Amino acid sequence: MNKKQLVAKISSTLGQSKADAERTFDSITTIILNALKNDETVKIAGFGTYKVAKRKARVGRNPRTGESIQIAASQKVKFLPAKSLKEMFNR
Repeated sequence: MNKKQLVAKISSTLGQSKADAERTFDSITTIILNALKNDETVKIAGFGTYKVAKRKARVGRNPRTGESIQIAASQKVKFLPAKSLKEMFNR
């Protein structure tokens, strides 16, 4: 499902226009992204948790040449599904 299809579902479920549903969707994603940028954890009960994971700098190896290379520290977003979400798929 892409954004357009998701907005259409929200629109029909809430009885809103597609424009209102898209503004609602965009607001929610902006709020989540801003929270993650500020190193906050976003917990949605029954769905899961979004959080920023920090990776330390490390030494890696170029698979073609075998040469050691320095990999810079980085950040990534992790999603941890809620217990109820996991159970839904593992019955």
